[in-house]
Amino acid sequence: MACAVALGDAGIEVDLSESRPFLGGRATSYEVPSTNEEIDNCQHVLLGCCVNLIDFYRRLGVDGQIDWHRTYYYLEPGGRKSVLKAGWLPAPAHFSSAFLGLKFLSLADKVAIGRAMLAILWEYGRRKDLDAITMADWLREKKQTPRAIGRFWAPVLVSAVNEEPDRMAASHGLQVFRLGFLEGADASAMGLPKVTLGQLYSANSWSRWPNVRIHMREPVDKVDASQLTVLAVPFERAAQLAPQLGLSFEGWEHSPITGIHLWFDRPVTDLPHAVLLDRTIQWLFNKHEGKYLQLVVSASRSLIETSRGEVFEMARTELAEFLPEAATATLEKYHVVKEVRATFAAKPGLVRPGAITSDPNLVLAGDWTATGWPATMEGAVRSGYRAAEAVLEKLGQPKKLVIPDPV
Repeated sequence: MACAVALGDAGIEVDLSESRPFLGGRATSYEVPSTNEEIDNCQHVLLGCCVNLIDFYRRLGVDGQIDWHRTYYYLEPGGRKSVLKAGWLPAPAHFSSAFLGLKFLSLADKVAIGRAMLAILWEYGRRKDLDAITMADWLREKKQTPRAIGRFWAPVLVSAVNEEPDRMAASHGLQVFRLGFLEGADASAMGLPKVTLGQLYSANSWSRWPNVRIHMREPVDKVDASQLTVLAVPFERAAQLAPQLGLSFEGWEHSPITGIHLWFDRPVTDLPHAVLLDRTIQWLFNKHEGKYLQLVVSASRSLIETSRGEVFEMARTELAEFLPEAATATLEKYHVVKEVRATFAAKPGLVRPGAITSDPNLVLAGDWTATGWPATMEGAVRSGYRAAEAVLEKLGQPKKLVIPDPV
């Protein structure tokens, strides 16, 4: 979609083929027959540092449909709440006052985290081995306490990269905190769509580009190498559709995400969202008046073989530890979504291909390509813009589209 929008703005004739009856791939919404509710397949979040995703929403004219939050809430089992919010100090010290007041960390934890943050400021963009080691290796090197890792580093990293610290490349972990945590209050603001993801990509959003023709329910079985084509499919599908490229994904894996949707008969919280500490559930999102909640478990390999009913029972039991009202409210319905192939596993040592290929008429896009970001919506948009840059270069209309990171 990002590639099509960028090329559409450049006046290029574009045909976009989508195998499904809706756009968005793994970041979309659909109607659940058993509930008659339209839901996102998982809660997708953007940060202020996701500058290309924000630009994409601006091009679609839906940037006003993003609700920005500058306060983060942390809940411990038992319900004790801590708040993290930027203060008056300039970056990178803007969180200092609130950070020192976090109740779920000890002074020793905070001192260790502070040392590591200073190391990030120095090492990000300079240290050369970060793609070869895991984030867990880096945290051990920086002598982080078990509680600092479990309650501070892991909740942010696992949610942002969809991988455990002992499986993700340290380069991604440092990037999350350098761009999203230390760059400034605007960069760390969390954006949540006010509408479903499918509504963001609705037909109304595309009406300004008559030169972009969208073909739903049109799967692609092979690529005609005589026409300039952008292949924007999952990595395993790219290897099948374009064998001439010799793409190798040996050692690549997927990382799953599980979403649990709960509808109660009355409000059970007034928080817009919260990090849930020390349990399987990692995040809570208030989708509607405290009565409809979505719970998220990223990197949820432990739940793949668990039945949806068991996942629901686990989620409701854990939720009651944080929100007492959830134990007494009547649950009207629930739905569990398992995205087994939600993202590629951002392991150390992955060699990700660029947009330009050995076939002069074939360009690659996808969050798994060499975007400089892990598998996120920001990474997906960057890949689309890079693909559009490659197409425009081939057409003799070179143009820079990707907005660079500030650091």
